[in-house]
Amino acid sequence: MSELTTLEKIPDLPSRPGEAHKGTFGTVIVVGGSATMIGAPALCARAALRSGSGLVKIATTGDVLAHALTIEPCATGVLLHGDAEAWRHGIDAADPEGRAVLAVGPGMGLAQGGGQKVLALLRGKRPIVLDADGLNLLARTGRPRPRGGAELVMTPHPGEFARLAKPLGITDCPTDPASRAGTAAKLAQAHHAVVLLKGQHTVVTDGQGLYTNSTGNPALATAGSGDVLTGLIASLIGQGLSAFDAAVLGAYLHGRAGDNWAKRHGRSGLRAVDLADELPDVFEGCRVGG
Repeated sequence: MSELTTLEKIPDLPSRPGEAHKGTFGTVIVVGGSATMIGAPALCARAALRSGSGLVKIATTGDVLAHALTIEPCATGVLLHGDAEAWRHGIDAADPEGRAVLAVGPGMGLAQGGGQKVLALLRGKRPIVLDADGLNLLARTGRPRPRGGAELVMTPHPGEFARLAKPLGITDCPTDPASRAGTAAKLAQAHHAVVLLKGQHTVVTDGQGLYTNSTGNPALATAGSGDVLTGLIASLIGQGLSAFDAAVLGAYLHGRAGDNWAKRHGRSGLRAVDLADELPDVFEGCRVGG
């Protein structure tokens, strides 16, 4: 594998023109949730809204939707039911122009048929941020995502990474500082995707470029933190950034939000909802002070 090009500069924040309306700032559709993980898609939706998205929808099954919308009432709902084809049609009906960004996986669970639903969405033309059980379901299919789809960002922690890598014959350790970047690049090339490999000094790569994140602290090691990151990255893509730039900037802002919270409260006790609510100040701080 050829040497990766290291990225030094953080991408600029999306612009916020004065004449804008909510359609200017993109739509995110969060696809996820299950009976025992109702909060995950709501947290992801909250993060997308806090990151500046104009419209956010939660797409999930009937036993989850009302509860998720109660947690995040500023989102709207998309009712999903049936098989993979029915899910695809449900998303198409909610976004007939095909302009939304999909955040797929938060709290989705591992029910039978889930892998085919993920594959059906990956065959579409909407950009996707794939996280949590979306990654686990893709790993269960045992093959790379279909060619020819839209931009894809995958955000695995080391365990999810190992499950994705094993059927592809990628055996390098995702936690070894000496090989993390190259290992992530192999997965990115296999899936034709941007891979954000979480952990201390999160790495982001599309198989050619490489960014190593410098923000963040142990307070971020809390349930739901990844759901916030997924919503943040999806929002940035919806506001016009490329998948790679959105993943890089998302990793930086997510870590900086955790750092800002820790300065006031310490390195324990952070809730994911607190992290999402920290994002507007982080965005504004970057605009004002760099």
